[in-house]
Amino acid sequence: MSIRQIFLVVGLFSTTLVSAQLDLGLKAGVNITKIDDRAFKDEFKYGYHLGGFAAFGLGKKFGFQPEVLYNQFSLRIDSSYTNTVTGVFQNGLTNVKLNYLSIPLLFNYKLIGKFITLQAGPQFGILIDQNRSLLQNGGDAFKKGDFSMLGGVQVKLGPLRVNGRYVVGLNNIADLTNGTRWKSQGFQVSAGIALL
Repeated sequence: MSIRQIFLVVGLFSTTLVSAQLDLGLKAGVNITKIDDRAFKDEFKYGYHLGGFAAFGLGKKFGFQPEVLYNQFSLRIDSSYTNTVTGVFQNGLTNVKLNYLSIPLLFNYKLIGKFITLQAGPQFGILIDQNRSLLQNGGDAFKKGDFSMLGGVQVKLGPLRVNGRYVVGLNNIADLTNGTRWKSQGFQVSAGIALL
């Protein structure tokens, strides 16, 4: 692709964005999650998420909403399991917090005017390695990590956004070689505000 073609594509994309309705904002909320495996208590635990969103209008009914979120999930390991896998759960650890950089890519459908919107789409997440930069962690989100699907509803009241979503993990997030499969599921409830 030539430089001229690149500028043409960027120009067309920019024109589309300017003509489309665009909202940029911040959001925060609660995660209510669990991991399905015998290693973990069969219960939902609370965590949190915070980040930003961009919402693009694509016609009267449809839209696209990418987000970047810092997600924390809390889990409790089943005490009967901690001794069965040597070296995985050290020092009798039973409460675990997992921190993810998550990138939801949501498609919106306006159900009732501009007020109630249905949302669905994939979410890419990478467990944050404290020894790497934010950009390095983010780059791994599309190569390896947690792949989930989201579905939910958003209520829009002026600049205020209130979301409720169900999240189901589709891939195995366990880094073990013994055939263990860990899949996440849960709910997200959040409030956000459009700044632009």
